[in-house]
Amino acid sequence: QVQLVESGGGLVPAGGSLRLSCAASGLTFRSYAMGWFRQAPGKEREFVAGISWSGGVTNYADSVKGRFTISRDNAKNTVYLQMFSLKPEDTAVYYCAADKGLKISIRSDYWGQGTQVTVSS
Repeated sequence: QVQLVESGGGLVPAGGSLRLSCAASGLTFRSYAMGWFRQAPGKEREFVAGISWSGGVTNYADSVKGRFTISRDNAKNTVYLQMFSLKPEDTAVYYCAADKGLKISIRSDYWGQGTQVTVSS
């Protein structure tokens, strides 16, 4: 049974930082592209960042480029999202995703339950 468990969310003031983690089990982690989506109240789920199975290729939404960094540790079956200079518009539930293909998408194979990030102004 595949499980993706996110952690690290919370309440942070604007300009602050958080690091999200996603621990994966039940799958061959190093064979999956991983990444993060987010969903704010009343909005559609949107792509945030993705990373290839090797970690050699990353991509980001324009809204987070230069502020967020995605990384992975294949020895720990974990993917991370380091978030700096947080803005109130970053407030959302953040979801981890795993995809057997080259990159994650809204149709990715597996999803976590999400972790809430709230940025106060």
